[in-house]
Amino acid sequence: KAGSDGGCAAGGHEEAAAAGRGAMSLLCVRVKRAKLHGPPEKFNTYVTLKVQNVKSTTVSVRGDQPCWEQDFLFEISRLDLGLIVEVWNKGLIWDTMVGTAWIALKAIRQSDEEGPGEWSTLEAEVLMKDQEVCGTRNPTPHKILLDARFELPFDIPEEEAKYWTRKLKQMNFLDEGDEHLFGEDIPGQALPAAPSQCSSEDHDSAVEDRDSDYRSETSNSMPPPYHTTSQPNASVHQFPMASRLQQQGVSREAGTEPIHGYERDYRERAAVSPASSSRFGSSCNISQESSQLSEVEPSQGSAPNSEPEEELLSEVLPVHPQREAHGLSDQQHELPLLRAKREDTGLEREEKAKEPAVLSLPPEGEKPTEASTRPPDSDPDASEPPLFAPARARWIRAINKVRLQFQEGQDDGNLPKSPWLKAGPVGGLYGIDSMPDLRKKKPLPLVSDLSLVQSRKAGITSAMATRTSLKDEDLKSHVYKKTLQALIYPISCTTPHNFEVWTATTPTYCYECEGLLWGIARQGMRCTECGVKCHEKCQELLNADCLQRAAEKCSKQGAEDRTQNIIMAMKDRMKIRERNKPEIFDLIRDVFGESRMVHAQQMKTVKQSVLDGTSKWSAKITITVVCAQGLQAKDKTGSSDPYVTVQVGKTKKRTKTIFGNLNPVWEEKFHFECHNSSDRIKVRVWDEDDDIKSRVKQRLKRESDDFLGQTIIEVRTLSGEMDVWYNLEKRTDKSAVSGAIRLQISVEIKGEEKVAPYHVQYTCLHENLFHHLTDIQGNGVVKIPDAKGDDAWKVYFDETGQEIVDEFAMRYGIESIYQAMTHFACLSSKYMCPGVPAMMSTLLANINAYYAHTTASTNVSASDRFAASNFGKERFVKLLDQLHNSLRIDLSMYRNNFPASSRERLQDLKSTVDLLTSITFFRMKVQELQSPPRASQVVKDCVKACLNSTYEYIFNNCHELYSREYQTDPNKTQDVPPEDQGPCIKNLDFWPKLITLIVSIIEEDKNSYAPVLNQFPQELAVGKISAEVMWNLFAQDMKYAMEEHEKHRLCKSADYMNLHFKVKWLYNEYVCDLPPFEGKVPEYPAWFEQFVMQWLDENEDVSLEFLHGALERDKKDGFQQTSEHALFSCSVVDVFTQLNQSFEILKKLECPDPVIVAHYMRRFAKTIGKVLMQYADIVSRSFQSYCFKEKLPCILMNNIQQLRVQLEKMFEAMGGKELDPEASDSLKELQVKLNNVLDELSTVFGNSFQSRIDECVKQMSDILCQVKGAGNAPPNVVAQDADNVLRPLMDFLDGNLTLFAAVCEKTVLKRVLKDLWRVVLNTLEKMIVLPPLTDHTGTQLIFSAAKELGHLSKLKDHMVREETRSLTPKQCAVLELALDTIKQYFHAGGNGLKKTFLEKSPDLQSLRYALSLYTQTTDTLIKTFVQTQTMQGSGVDDPVGEVSIQIDLYTHPGTGEHKVTVKVVAANNLKWQTSGMFRPFVEVTMIGPHQSDKKRKFTTKSKSNNWAPKYNETFHFLLGNEAGPDAYELQICVKDYCFAREDRVLGIAVMQLRDVADKGSCACWCPLGRQVHMDDTGLTILRILSQRTNDEVAKEFVKLKSESRSAEEGS
Repeated sequence: KAGSDGGCAAGGHEEAAAAGRGAMSLLCVRVKRAKLHGPPEKFNTYVTLKVQNVKSTTVSVRGDQPCWEQDFLFEISRLDLGLIVEVWNKGLIWDTMVGTAWIALKAIRQSDEEGPGEWSTLEAEVLMKDQEVCGTRNPTPHKILLDARFELPFDIPEEEAKYWTRKLKQMNFLDEGDEHLFGEDIPGQALPAAPSQCSSEDHDSAVEDRDSDYRSETSNSMPPPYHTTSQPNASVHQFPMASRLQQQGVSREAGTEPIHGYERDYRERAAVSPASSSRFGSSCNISQESSQLSEVEPSQGSAPNSEPEEELLSEVLPVHPQREAHGLSDQQHELPLLRAKREDTGLEREEKAKEPAVLSLPPEGEKPTEASTRPPDSDPDASEPPLFAPARARWIRAINKVRLQFQEGQDDGNLPKSPWLKAGPVGGLYGIDSMPDLRKKKPLPLVSDLSLVQSRKAGITSAMATRTSLKDEDLKSHVYKKTLQALIYPISCTTPHNFEVWTATTPTYCYECEGLLWGIARQGMRCTECGVKCHEKCQELLNADCLQRAAEKCSKQGAEDRTQNIIMAMKDRMKIRERNKPEIFDLIRDVFGESRMVHAQQMKTVKQSVLDGTSKWSAKITITVVCAQGLQAKDKTGSSDPYVTVQVGKTKKRTKTIFGNLNPVWEEKFHFECHNSSDRIKVRVWDEDDDIKSRVKQRLKRESDDFLGQTIIEVRTLSGEMDVWYNLEKRTDKSAVSGAIRLQISVEIKGEEKVAPYHVQYTCLHENLFHHLTDIQGNGVVKIPDAKGDDAWKVYFDETGQEIVDEFAMRYGIESIYQAMTHFACLSSKYMCPGVPAMMSTLLANINAYYAHTTASTNVSASDRFAASNFGKERFVKLLDQLHNSLRIDLSMYRNNFPASSRERLQDLKSTVDLLTSITFFRMKVQELQSPPRASQVVKDCVKACLNSTYEYIFNNCHELYSREYQTDPNKTQDVPPEDQGPCIKNLDFWPKLITLIVSIIEEDKNSYAPVLNQFPQELAVGKISAEVMWNLFAQDMKYAMEEHEKHRLCKSADYMNLHFKVKWLYNEYVCDLPPFEGKVPEYPAWFEQFVMQWLDENEDVSLEFLHGALERDKKDGFQQTSEHALFSCSVVDVFTQLNQSFEILKKLECPDPVIVAHYMRRFAKTIGKVLMQYADIVSRSFQSYCFKEKLPCILMNNIQQLRVQLEKMFEAMGGKELDPEASDSLKELQVKLNNVLDELSTVFGNSFQSRIDECVKQMSDILCQVKGAGNAPPNVVAQDADNVLRPLMDFLDGNLTLFAAVCEKTVLKRVLKDLWRVVLNTLEKMIVLPPLTDHTGTQLIFSAAKELGHLSKLKDHMVREETRSLTPKQCAVLELALDTIKQYFHAGGNGLKKTFLEKSPDLQSLRYALSLYTQTTDTLIKTFVQTQTMQGSGVDDPVGEVSIQIDLYTHPGTGEHKVTVKVVAANNLKWQTSGMFRPFVEVTMIGPHQSDKKRKFTTKSKSNNWAPKYNETFHFLLGNEAGPDAYELQICVKDYCFAREDRVLGIAVMQLRDVADKGSCACWCPLGRQVHMDDTGLTILRILSQRTNDEVAKEFVKLKSESRSAEEGS
């Protein structure tokens, strides 16, 4: 920061005395790094340095070992203080202190070298003494590494520095009485400027952080109280963001000359005063300003070497003209003010205004504003004599001497460069800035800070053509005369020659081109007035005034009367001119500020000089032919051998020839005398040839060589010392010419002192005219001339002003491109005025075209043509560079400078960008730089910088801006305490307001700025950039804020959801289609994921609560159908309405992150599962109780079915096949569960009809018993019987099924029908087809078999009825037909159950099978049994013993009869407990068809008390040949022989003969099971055979198969 807030700011006598005791010391502190104790993610730290009143802050860095490596410089005037180092940790709202350290300044080393630094331990508390910090205590585990040193300023050798310090001390103590007058100013004034507070090696370091604003904390150096270890934080942005750095008022001046520090400070102070504010309303040029205010003549008594100093101060100090006599005294008064004001720049002005103690005002009590506003007569010094105290005089001389030393090496009126500061890119003569890197620096907030704008505007003016002409009185006086001369008898109004065709009688040469007038007669043209002769083609080239030529000629020839006539004509012409155009001469008089008397005198003199014309005129002309560029190649070698001839009047001289060079350098000087001001200098370039062709040419044309170009210079356009490039012109249309020639011309006109060249004079005229018309007449507003047509860009002023500059240019040979460049330079000081950018843009485009669009014949490059510009290459390039920087700075604040509300300013914005583009074009095409910064990129960077600052501004002033723009009720704004106006963790109010403001900014950019900044449609879309920048900055803040909120969660989840919606809207509306974001998954859903999950958790509880409420209401209403079309009740609708609403909210989040969507869906799927299962559970629990109400059970089942339907819809809505697999699986699983619930309910409902169906079937059974007759009855009889039998059942079904069809949903109806079908068939089977067994053992068997088959419930009912029944064939036929009728009924013509289902239903098959078995013989049934029951003896888990048997199977080859031999070898491991005698024996039975007439059973002898008896007995079975071995089986039973009662069964084994058939024989151990195993078929056969009570084989078979192990005695 140029001019630090160092010691001067401290105020008071004590401070002044201290400053007097020793000069400023420069303290350099490098903050290197720190080691902090704790987890790295906890720290985001920055360091604050405080010394005297100055506070500096580093950037913030994350981690537990942060590395800053930042330099700070402080000016120290009191070595008895200390440096306070604080380390702070950033938070969302509060920053907390990590620790502090105090370093005594006396302990710091002195060195010019950087050192490694020292580690200091950070401590928790500070110690205070007399309101000052004097130490610290309570060490913390944290440490910091600092390198602090005092350094000698400005690279002065140490001895010299000590010498100066000593000198200053002596001077200060010379006069004790005066000490208080300027003791406090010594440190500030001893040298022209203090170095910037960031090290000169690194201009950016001071800019790196938004907090480095060096503000004075308090009026003395008291730190804030440390009992609070947190400080409020203006913005969340204090996490590190390079792009968002705070704009500092003065940091820009870091690399510029010190003197401009003074200029700027003066300016800024003047800007405060009301009197001078109008002058600063426009960006007036500094030199203008100072010339108006302070044309200080060097004081007579000052030392000879102080003249430059005087000039310097005149640019700095606003001395009033009446004060000139006391110049230095006044300066001394001004200096303290400058110094005080210097600290008060940029953004700190408002802050400082509140701290009067900080500024060190001089003891006289002058206020800064008074200095520039007090009228001269009230000046306290006005009445004093010019002498002043010796101490003060010596002091001033010392200042001057030191300052003059720093000016050495300055050239030609340029302001001095300070040797200790690096200059900006172009030497930085100005106070804006050598273009800061806008990406690093934070532009100004939106506030229109007047003073900043002023200093900025003034800054560029000092840069733009430092317009010295405004205060060079001698030059102005001379230009004034020359301008009058040009306008009283203007060239544009001269008398034309009166040419006529003329015949030469002697060889005559053309006056213009000096060629021979060819031909026998009528060779050329001759003027009848002045007698000049020339070719016809050359008459246009003659533009000398005929009258003047005639006058000259006459005076030379002594023709007095003719001369008199001509003089009278000229006088008349001048009178008419003066009478017709008085406004021109008035304007010239006003511009140059001459009085009417002087003006009248000058007019006379000028007229006389015109009349004298050239008769008394003579001059000495020295012409140096320097070089040429880009000549035509005339030789076959592709080159030329150029030489130059120079002719003045009749004198002709030539240079040497340079062979083979198109860019020759001659450097030859010629001297001429000229006695005629209307003469011309003819400079011609030739290609020397020495061949026959050229010799012939010489005989004919007097010129043997090829013509390469000429330039004809009017002598009247010469003035003073000139170094000018002239473009080479053609002689005739046919000549091929290119290039330019450089001449240095010096003219000494007899009777005239040496004056500036006409180009300088023209500049003076143009600048003064511009200044007068703009600043004096126009109050700083540039008047844009109203011109149309191709040459409109050459019109710079209104008609009068334009005529003045054009006539001057015409008379004195100023090129129109020079005029254009001069006007461009003038405009560049006013480029912020309305309409000026457009004008500048057009001007520069034409300047570009002039240099860049070279003609086809020329081979001079644009950069060479530009280098030959008389305006000065360096000067124009520098002007453009400074303008470019200023435009960038303005564009970086386009919202301030070009408000969208002003159409005029928007047009200026467009033109400003056009101007930037023209500058880029100039750099590329004219300067031919390789790759200058592209205009689109520059504008883009500026737009981004402006948006960065705009965001910062709306973030920091969100509440205020929002309430101003969008609050309807002004009273509401008072409610919010300041700490809650920013972002806070207690509520989320801040963010929607911020989003609203962001949207207003983007919309403004899109609708107002984008149509204007449309020059780069491919690269720069302002609306899109605006959205991108705003979103990126907002995203950083939002993410950080949400992380903070996640820790505390102080707001409702609904609030977070609402905010999520707003953020989503912002993203979708403005951001998602931008190229950087297109096709990418945005981050924002992740910020809110936890809050959405929290909302889903809460929502689950709400849903469950809602479910219970809905069911309760439904129950109260008795589960009414919601409408006649809907078959379910309202609770289902309610439950799903609520779930759908929740899902709609989720869906409206339109979350673009598939991973997060998957998380949400899983969570929501759980909620759905929980809610629906709870519903199903509640219904299931109470369903049984509703079964006997007519419609209710159906409605409840419909409800469950509707849950399934709605769930399916929900599944589709949630993404269907695209849904996250986990969520999808859980919903599918839920669907299955609901299906099972529906099955269970349907079964319960079906079973509830059991008793009524039993009744009906019982009646059917009774009717069926009545059916008598043979099995072959005619079909109609059978049908009649079937109808009678079915009537009871049909009556029952008819009523119910009609009801169900009406009340049940289709799916539910099918389930109910299935269950009814099941119940009906099962009941028919057990009550009619297979009534219960009557035999006791059969009952036991059936029971035990049923136990295994799980058919216990089926069979229990069979046991109740005692009567036995066996159906007759006719009854079976009736029943068959009845079954078909029932089947048709349940099919209901396609509305009921499907035929395939009915056909395949196990219940029907079982019943049919049973019926079919009724009609089969016993042998067939037994055969079927053997063939189907293959697993009777298997699966013996717990055998009760085993039997060893051998089986041989023999088939007779002839008859095919089978013979089976069975040998019972032994039994083993018999498990049997008995208290009495145990006598086991083995019984072997052959089971199969056709055995009624054969021996079927054999038994072995019994063995007493032997648990492993051996038998070795053989038995033979004859099987016959009707069936194969697979129709037979052996049943082996071990029994305990009991006398006088039934033998007890020990265990049973079954051996099928089919297993033996293949081998023919087999020997094995058969495990004994407790009973025989059989399936449904076996059971059915057994039940049918059990009804054949008269059949011995059947009885025996049933008994065998129903045997099971008897109870043991001990069990």
